[in-house]
Amino acid sequence: MLTYDLITLLGPTASGKTRLAAQVADAVNAEIVSADSRQVYRRMDIGTGKDLADYVIAGRAVAHHLIDVAEPGDKYNVFEYQRDFLHAYEDIHRRGKQVLLCGGTGMYIEAVLKGYRLAPVPENAALRTELEHCSLEELTERLRTYKTLHNTTDVDTVKRAVRAIEIEEYYRTHVDTEASVFPSLRSLTVGISVDREARRRRISERLRDRLAEGLVEEVQALLDSGLTPDDLIYYGLEYRYVTLYVTGQLTYDEMFRQLETAIHQFAKRQMTWFRGMERRGCPIRWLDGSRPTEENAEIICEWLNEKE
Repeated sequence: MLTYDLITLLGPTASGKTRLAAQVADAVNAEIVSADSRQVYRRMDIGTGKDLADYVIAGRAVAHHLIDVAEPGDKYNVFEYQRDFLHAYEDIHRRGKQVLLCGGTGMYIEAVLKGYRLAPVPENAALRTELEHCSLEELTERLRTYKTLHNTTDVDTVKRAVRAIEIEEYYRTHVDTEASVFPSLRSLTVGISVDREARRRRISERLRDRLAEGLVEEVQALLDSGLTPDDLIYYGLEYRYVTLYVTGQLTYDEMFRQLETAIHQFAKRQMTWFRGMERRGCPIRWLDGSRPTEENAEIICEWLNEKE
């Protein structure tokens, strides 16, 4: 029988990953570790799509980790994620359960699967001064010149792009003697693929649902709690565009149209990252996201029980 240290389930936004992960985890006595760069933040629930009800299967709650572990305004990063993943992984295994890694942040997932040696990266004031007048397009173009790992998926604001460049420059000039040692994990890695039109339809429907559920009110509450507009704009997507609406810089219709387009582009970048992971040595078995969740869960369980 094949033995895996880890089950990994990845896919673009609105592909149904969480519900499928919960089905599989319930079937194989696993706990889920989230790989989502925004769901780590407390009180950022609707905009990040936590959908905690998806973790309940037939009345049973599936345990999940690395959701709500940081405060809004913090700049949680891949080094912290790798550290926190390993703590959760070891804890789950000590209790005799399997670990199911699920999410759409490709850099977090790849850092785990490839065991990248990462070190905490301090702020570089001189570099930030050098980049302060660059546009997002200029910063994105500079990011393309680097050959090491950077999170192009989530780089959709100037601040996030500057931080990505800061990380790249640090690794260009520092040896990895400070970097943490990460174990090599054998993973059954499964991707959820949804055709372009279905994905666009799901994204648009989910955006309307989130707005109806109180996304604007969530952003206003975060601002009322003391976060600045720049704090929220940093996180991109829903928090960027709804903040611009709340602060009067966009009309509601402008906010909806621009955010809808940005999420579609984000999903495309996610798929580009996942395909790149395959080229970089992370084999992924793809499932059709239009199939019923229960059917895809059965397929994954069959793969787990394959003979070598």
